[in-house]
Amino acid sequence: MTDLDSQRGLTAVLAELRGRSRSGVGAGWSRVRAGFPLALQAGLGAGIAWFIAHDVIGRPSPFFAPIAAVITLASSVGQRARRTVELVVGVAIGIGIGDGIILLIGTGPWQVGLVVVLAIGTAAAVGGGTPLVVQSASSAVLVATLTTPSTGLPYTRFFDALVGGAVGLTVMTLLLPLNPLTVIRRAADPALQALADGLHAIAEALRAGDAGAVGGALDQLRSAEATFTGFDQAAAAASENVAFAPARWRTRGALSQYVEGADHVTYALRNVRVLARRVLTALGDGEAIPQCLPSSVELLGDAVNLLRQEWARGAEPVATRERALRAAAESGRAYDEGVGFSGGVVVAQVRTTVSDLLRATGIEYAEAPRLVRRAVGWPGRGRTARKGAGRARPSSSGRGPS
Repeated sequence: MTDLDSQRGLTAVLAELRGRSRSGVGAGWSRVRAGFPLALQAGLGAGIAWFIAHDVIGRPSPFFAPIAAVITLASSVGQRARRTVELVVGVAIGIGIGDGIILLIGTGPWQVGLVVVLAIGTAAAVGGGTPLVVQSASSAVLVATLTTPSTGLPYTRFFDALVGGAVGLTVMTLLLPLNPLTVIRRAADPALQALADGLHAIAEALRAGDAGAVGGALDQLRSAEATFTGFDQAAAAASENVAFAPARWRTRGALSQYVEGADHVTYALRNVRVLARRVLTALGDGEAIPQCLPSSVELLGDAVNLLRQEWARGAEPVATRERALRAAAESGRAYDEGVGFSGGVVVAQVRTTVSDLLRATGIEYAEAPRLVRRAVGWPGRGRTARKGAGRARPSSSGRGPS
């Protein structure tokens, strides 16, 4: 190897390292920006909780007030209002039981065990879920191991926790509510991108007859299930947050697109996975694949990308509907060009997925399949099939019902 080759290799390595460094810094800065609103909420809540408990109520060391405020705010992101209330009550229960135990019988290993048993038992008795049980037990352990019995009236730290929890809820809903549109977009974008990428990968692999690439796309779609679950949870949380935060009421129109479409996009993901499995079967059986079939799957991926973009702009998803119906029409040509059994199932899954996307754009339940049938041209084919059946022979188009 010459010195010139070595220098070029070193230059390439250094360029790659610089690219990685920039991408790493960029990703880190994005995470900082994403977490800053929550940090601002928590800082404001902790300060207000301490001020109220210390300066207004007169507690000498109300450190559980800011702790409860921070726990409430940190745990409420992406969760429903009921879980937030459970966390607040769980902190209060754990502190109250811990304070009472160490006030009566002191501290020690068996006292810690007793505190945990009582805290979990109380949380279960009031019908709490996992957040309440966990928070009750951890708060009780914190009181029993790291603090000394409170002076003055019993259960003062219990009220500190209630003050902090109330402040956290107030900050979250009234003083500094997170923008629900920002939260739900961050959850929806990776889910929609994963679905669009999967459809494009399936289309490319189907066009090339590459079963291995289809399997890889199917694995990626399976791993995207958690992303879609996060999208569903964010949609539920965002709808509740905007209902209790007057400052965010103006976002309800744009938010409703995500909230009402989340379930239908999840249905589309599951139908696309069925589609991918049937593509694998078709390739394994050596079925003839008409070129319109990968084209229709590609158009379906384009429709998902358009949906992501139009939702982000808060626009009526007209382009999404048009592209999805084009995918349905393209898939219908497969019957004319000749398609096997598994190919026919792929066509059916394309049509079902198009219906899911139309429903995600706000089309009514009965209207979506009607639009799909019209795009495919199915009513005319149905009449042809019935005439053929009357002559006891298959229709010339060779198509069957979806």
